[in-house]
Amino acid sequence: MEGEESGEITDEEVFETISAGTVIENYPEDEPYPSCLIYGKTTKNRPLHAVCAYSEDEKLSIIITVYQPNPEWWMDFSRRKK
Repeated sequence: MEGEESGEITDEEVFETISAGTVIENYPEDEPYPSCLIYGKTTKNRPLHAVCAYSEDEKLSIIITVYQPNPEWWMDFSRRKK
């Protein structure tokens, strides 16, 4: 995928993805906290998705999962193929 192989995702890559990424889907009904899907690229141009939630009461951000999206399921890694 764009010159990068899938495999281990480092803490640095997670930080890069979340801090510079874009929210591409919102899941306001998720429990116990609303969540969203963030798409970003690492400094090495590796596309990643991160599902994150936020607790307003606790001022707490929660990383649920991070993965390298399958290009067969995504257009430009930011829109689902139908």
